[in-house]
Amino acid sequence: MENSNVHIKGRFAPSPTGRMHAGNIFSALVAWLVAKSQGGTMVLRVEDLDRERSKPQFIDAVQRDFETLGLTWDEGPYFQHNRDEAYQAAFDSLVERGLVYPCFCTRADLHAASAPHHGEKLVYAGTCRALSAEQRAEKAAVRKPAMRLVVPDETIAIDDLIQGRFEQNLAHDCGDFLIRRSDEAFAYQLAVVVDDGEQGVNSVVRGMDLLCSSPQQRYLQGLLGLPYAQYAHVPLVVGERDRRLSKRDHDAALDSLLERFKTPEAIVGHIAGITGLAPTCDPATPEELLQTFSLGGLREKLPDLVQIQWR
Repeated sequence: MENSNVHIKGRFAPSPTGRMHAGNIFSALVAWLVAKSQGGTMVLRVEDLDRERSKPQFIDAVQRDFETLGLTWDEGPYFQHNRDEAYQAAFDSLVERGLVYPCFCTRADLHAASAPHHGEKLVYAGTCRALSAEQRAEKAAVRKPAMRLVVPDETIAIDDLIQGRFEQNLAHDCGDFLIRRSDEAFAYQLAVVVDDGEQGVNSVVRGMDLLCSSPQQRYLQGLLGLPYAQYAHVPLVVGERDRRLSKRDHDAALDSLLERFKTPEAIVGHIAGITGLAPTCDPATPEELLQTFSLGGLREKLPDLVQIQWR
């Protein structure tokens, strides 16, 4: 953050869809180190926005996982499932300004009309933006719409702590994006921006795969009058080239890691060693890593800015 008087507040934002694995541990460890190295604090927010995939048994488990690894938080846990009122208020303010329109496209429609951008996500072609009131009423009679935010032909730049400068033209590289799904659940982009703003989160550390979402979130922060966050997108920990670790990779899940490495300190030390956070893979606690952590040297220490091989 440019102003040294700003209190730094980071976040852990797990989804309760499974146990932590080596990739999430790495992201969480960097988030904790970035905040704590600046005298900041951490928020724990359980991102259970997707109620179909979120499982109650994982809500307690993920908190125990953080505690086991020594990744402490100062506020929370907060939950998204009881935040609809806040999301609705933000949504309504965008509707009142004429920035939202209904989209009736199916997944097949989106794939047929959209173009993939740089191997990321599809760029929405604006198919439903110019529909007349009559056309919208006709389509609404047979299909419940999702709601999209109108984006301008404007380039937004993010100065990422790890990836450097990243630019995205919202109209050409993204397109109008969803802020509410057709089942009336609020979309990730809107929810995280509202949550970060209300909870005072201004340091966002997460995986490289979400870098392309940052300009959209920066745009929403501006529209909603919320402070801008500082982003740091860490390389993905991959099982093999171009295949990031996921909750399906049981050998990299926390229970298996404890079986392999025996102690939480050994897990943290191994992950720190292979990712460049530490010079060796010797056992270490987050507090011990903090003693030698340098925010300025973080980018240079990482062996790769995009992918790091799990081993």
